[in-house]
Amino acid sequence: MIALLRLIALAIFAVFTFVFGCGYCLLSPRNPKHVYTFGLWFARMSRVFGIKLEVRVPESVKNAGPSLYIANHQNNWDLFTVSGAIQPRTVTVGKKSLAWMPLFGQLYWITGNILIDRNNRSKAVGTIAQVADNIKKRNVSVWMFPEGTRSRGRGLLPFKTGAFHAAIAAEVPVTPIVCSNTEGVKLNRWNNGVVIVEILPPVSLDGYDKSNVRELANECREQMKTKLEELNKEVAQRNQA
Repeated sequence: MIALLRLIALAIFAVFTFVFGCGYCLLSPRNPKHVYTFGLWFARMSRVFGIKLEVRVPESVKNAGPSLYIANHQNNWDLFTVSGAIQPRTVTVGKKSLAWMPLFGQLYWITGNILIDRNNRSKAVGTIAQVADNIKKRNVSVWMFPEGTRSRGRGLLPFKTGAFHAAIAAEVPVTPIVCSNTEGVKLNRWNNGVVIVEILPPVSLDGYDKSNVRELANECREQMKTKLEELNKEVAQRNQA
């Protein structure tokens, strides 16, 4: 019964957001401020799913200028949890096919996000250049998921290097974002406990270039892996209390 009520609430939320959201964005289409607005709006839905969302943003990140944000990618709950960590003038990178998804795709495009052709490996270099070009010309930060796919309870997957190549090309720091485990969140459970999303301090690119980009990816992954273990332990203790 709880799951059914939540699905009804989600359907109402989706129709309202996508229809009226697109109308609102038509006033200033592709303006990156919209991604921030709707990211926080989606995060508010976490309460409906019984999630006590806690977002931690260090002072070093606030008003720090353009950055390449990277976050762990777990499942569909990311839309209502990790989205709460979005910072002003930040856009995300998604598959070009998203544009054809009814309602959501149109909102995703008109809010100013970047659409890429992930299925064409020959365009990988062009994709990196596209991301870097957006950062420089639009003065925005870009959010990417370096795992490349949802982990679905498998922990932090190996990182691809595309996001880090883009950061080096755009000459901006890499800022990791970590969300505690959401694999146990259930639609039919009234209280899904605490979920913590924490932004880590920016990682400087000093000493890194194309030749050692894998080392940069590994450093960021180790920081995120350690933080993920810490957050999961804290969440477990708080949910048991």
